[in-house]
Amino acid sequence: MEFPHSGVILSMMQWEKLLAAGRFDPENRAIPSNERFRTEFERDYDRIIFSAPFRNLQDKTQVFPLPEHDFVHTRLTHSLEVSSVGRSLGKSVGEYLLGKYASLQSVGISPSDVGAIVAAAALTHDIGNPPFGHAGEDAISDFFKFHPYGQVWQRHVKSLEWEDLCKFEGNAQGFRMLVSKENGLKLSLATLAAFTKYPRPSQLFEQSKTRRSQKKYGFFADQMGDYAYLAEKLGLKQVNSECWLRHPLAFLVEAADDICYSIIDLEDGCTLGLVSWEEGIRLLSGILQEKYQPEKLQKYNKESQQLAVLRAMAISRLVEEVVQAFIQQEEAMLEGEFDQALTDIIPSAEALAKIVKISVSQIYRSKPVLEKEAAGFQVIEGLLEVFSTAINHKFYQTELFSGKDRSILRLLPKELSSADWENHTHTYALLRSLIDFISGMTDKHALALYRRVKGIALPGA
Repeated sequence: MEFPHSGVILSMMQWEKLLAAGRFDPENRAIPSNERFRTEFERDYDRIIFSAPFRNLQDKTQVFPLPEHDFVHTRLTHSLEVSSVGRSLGKSVGEYLLGKYASLQSVGISPSDVGAIVAAAALTHDIGNPPFGHAGEDAISDFFKFHPYGQVWQRHVKSLEWEDLCKFEGNAQGFRMLVSKENGLKLSLATLAAFTKYPRPSQLFEQSKTRRSQKKYGFFADQMGDYAYLAEKLGLKQVNSECWLRHPLAFLVEAADDICYSIIDLEDGCTLGLVSWEEGIRLLSGILQEKYQPEKLQKYNKESQQLAVLRAMAISRLVEEVVQAFIQQEEAMLEGEFDQALTDIIPSAEALAKIVKISVSQIYRSKPVLEKEAAGFQVIEGLLEVFSTAINHKFYQTELFSGKDRSILRLLPKELSSADWENHTHTYALLRSLIDFISGMTDKHALALYRRVKGIALPGA
């Protein structure tokens, strides 16, 4: 197949290579495991669960920043639920693939392996998100685009690097964290590829608006080589010189996320009284169709129990529909002809769209959410202003470097402390490290540090 204006002829990708064993380690330092009780992909899942970045998700915003209600989801609970749905999708698809491609069984692939890949990738899908959710992403981008002490860096970096800074993307930040030479998890190649929903850099000269995989970007300018290595190992084909086709399992990771945030954000909205119980029931029944039997709900006394039952049934139905959609489009994915969200082509697509519409108007734009998002903008911008100003004064406007700046820089982690910067040569790498520090914070950590550096609160106060 030839893509318009790309000049690149693509052959069909092969599942044997897409699911090949091996870990992300361009320098070949990984030690092969002879472990008999866990597969390589199961080890991915365990490494993620026990990692510090994953634990930090317990205090990062899903929809409601710093939630006060016991039963409202954080990024951690959301990620666990997406992973659970992803495992179901992956195992079902794995059974289909092994039935169709006998060679997969001969190389030791099982349906559970496919489920484990999707589950692990789904577990990490939000790992690069900063404090305060999407508001945090926008706050980092806006700082470099609009703030005087953000704009000052444009003259010190390349155009591709500036594009990264002005368009902070949690997906690319997640990829950076997972493949980091110092702190990366050395995940399997297949899990990393399934994680990468947007295999392209931030600046794209031949962007196609019809291709879902080009909607956002998945790696920063200095990590295109890392993704190229991954793609070469798995046989992922290039659309053009700047971006690649998705790994087919990335469609399942995306679908698991779409299912969970659509259905469970609605449930949270009902729990908080932003959406009425009656409306929540009506929206979920639109997915269940003939399976919706209101009389059976009467045996549950609490409205929350009734809603939970319908939520579980709706997710189950959506999983079945997504699996069938994947099966129908599987060969088109391998050829690069299919590039849409699976949840956009299933029978329940219209019902899901109605849920999203209500969620936007009554949940995502509700006063409590908007108020806390506004606070998140202030916190993220304030931290970037304080630390980037001190960095700028140290290296570029040295005549302004003050005792205050020196004290501010000493608050950074050891690997970012001023003592390690004497041989500083790469501005973009320095700014990326600062963003790593701030985006890796939990909501409460970011808020507490902001109060201290702004003199609003003292340690222990």
